[in-house]
Amino acid sequence: MNLKDFWKKSQKITSLRETFQQAIKENDSDKFADSFEQLMTAIGEEIYNSVQSENEDMRHSFDQSVLQARGVRQLTTEESNYYQAFAKAARSANPKQALENLDVVMPETIISSVLDDLRSEHPLLSHLQFTTTGGAIRMMVNTDGYQEAAWGDLCDSIVKELTSGFKEIDAGLFKLSAFIPVCNAMLDLGPAWLDTYIRALLYEAIANGLEVGIVVGDGDKKPIGMVRDVGANVAVVGGKYPEKAKIKVTDLEAATLGNLISLVVITANGKNRKAKDLIFLVNPQDYYQLVMPATTVRAPDGTYRNDVLPYPITVIETAALSRGEAVFGMGRQYFAAVGMGKDGRIEYDDSVRFLEDQRVYKAKLYANGLPLDNNAFLHLDVSGLQPMTYRVTTVPAPAASTDATLSALKLGSLNLTPAFTSSNVTYTATTSAASNTITATPANAGAKVKVEVGGKEIENGKPATWSEGSNTVTITVTAADGETAKTYTVTVTKS
Repeated sequence: MNLKDFWKKSQKITSLRETFQQAIKENDSDKFADSFEQLMTAIGEEIYNSVQSENEDMRHSFDQSVLQARGVRQLTTEESNYYQAFAKAARSANPKQALENLDVVMPETIISSVLDDLRSEHPLLSHLQFTTTGGAIRMMVNTDGYQEAAWGDLCDSIVKELTSGFKEIDAGLFKLSAFIPVCNAMLDLGPAWLDTYIRALLYEAIANGLEVGIVVGDGDKKPIGMVRDVGANVAVVGGKYPEKAKIKVTDLEAATLGNLISLVVITANGKNRKAKDLIFLVNPQDYYQLVMPATTVRAPDGTYRNDVLPYPITVIETAALSRGEAVFGMGRQYFAAVGMGKDGRIEYDDSVRFLEDQRVYKAKLYANGLPLDNNAFLHLDVSGLQPMTYRVTTVPAPAASTDATLSALKLGSLNLTPAFTSSNVTYTATTSAASNTITATPANAGAKVKVEVGGKEIENGKPATWSEGSNTVTITVTAADGETAKTYTVTVTKS
């Protein structure tokens, strides 16, 4: 079974997961134990039922190509040997002793595979620095941010020492105990299906316990969350780190985000670093009610585009945050580690009750996490976040022209008396020709021109036919405003 598909399949598991997450946030030990047991049992039933629905030959097939085609993860030799040994020990008359004497341990590749699934299905975890480990962690962290080299002549001695400061972080690991109810029938399904089951349980234990700790953990036997103040001058009381003061944000426009980014690109000691791997964490309900309206634009084609921000920022929903609060920062500036305890062994636990046809085992996971500096993440108050505002500037249309004059008037080659000017409206001319072309050009292109000869309209730019004697030509110019008009008159005498 492909775990990616498994998480989306069961509504029951989704509901139990939400209850489990809430128990973690409320620090309710009774609710935690009960909801976790229900979740683990539901996962086991779901996987077992899925296997039972497969073809008999499929369940017992050693054809790796068939398994791979069905979405079953291919095991390494070390992983296969581990699951076979685990199943054998679990079926023994004295499973506690058999498991304690097991000469193989859970390979690190199993945890690595779980983390791969986590990164795929939990967007937050994919943006952090993640590592697998078997114990305490010591790592070196650059505290100075951006460093600049110096220029000089080719043969010069070094003119500037790169003074990038480094600090050593000693990150002890805190325990996450995961109870694993294994149905006896599950042990007979083979290593591939047992791997699916074990990884699914480890996934839930890590995902639900760790994400809450990473975001809001107070550091007391749990990770230090992004919303906590860290640093040498922070007062830690009873192992708990204080919560950051919230910054009120009412919009996500360029100026507002620019100010927020300017705060996280400066390290705690005042050095610069590049603005990259920026994340914006928000409660799922707040995303749809507040963030989505503030980051959604309508394209010219009528479609909508979500999470439109003026700078590359990944918006992530997380139930770890309460309504009205958000986290903004640089994801890669958070370090988290996960590993197996007791050399990767799964222990038998007599203190947990047996379920029907089940034995309950205990896997101890160890994890921790902390921000690498205090400026890497900001705690925001988004309760007053407003929808995106579209700024529309109305540009008034220019007033229609009132110019009703002609810039030129020609009757073939006839001479007008007096010579044409736009201000004079009365002219005379003589001709011996039967016709002449009348061309009247308005001073404003938007004006309309009407030409009449002897009271009959002719097309402007076409010839007019003359009668013997006097002929009256009228040119009426109506301005673009449709109201202003001016009439020019030419008396043409044909001899």
